[in-house]
Amino acid sequence: MKIEKFKFNETGLNRFFGPLEAKIMTALWNGSEMSIKDVQHVLEKEKAVNFNTVMTVMNRLVEKGVLQKRLKGRTSMYQPILSKEEFIDAQSKELTHELIDEFGSLAVTHMLDALEEVDDSLLSMLESKVKQLKKDE
Repeated sequence: MKIEKFKFNETGLNRFFGPLEAKIMTALWNGSEMSIKDVQHVLEKEKAVNFNTVMTVMNRLVEKGVLQKRLKGRTSMYQPILSKEEFIDAQSKELTHELIDEFGSLAVTHMLDALEEVDDSLLSMLESKVKQLKKDE
């Protein structure tokens, strides 16, 4: 699944989703399979959200391939297709490939420059990955 619009000026899940979509995804990732009413109840703790609005957004997330929907009796139940970690991994991988495809070595150079600002554990993990890639050649 590829999210078509990545928003550089946003943070967190709002880079991939609209504000309500992000709240719905967070509710579903923090819980289990939920109905529209269940999600609306979680969101109402912050502020009132119309049932029909929640239903429309959740069905849009199904169309985008982020949620799956099944019937339990007469109630539609929703759950994320991927865990939050799997989703972030897939999106960051897709974004990285797109940057390298479009900008090539310039994107790689900037990624390497950014390593000056990361902690040592991330740098060690990267070094291990590079060593593994060289072994596989």
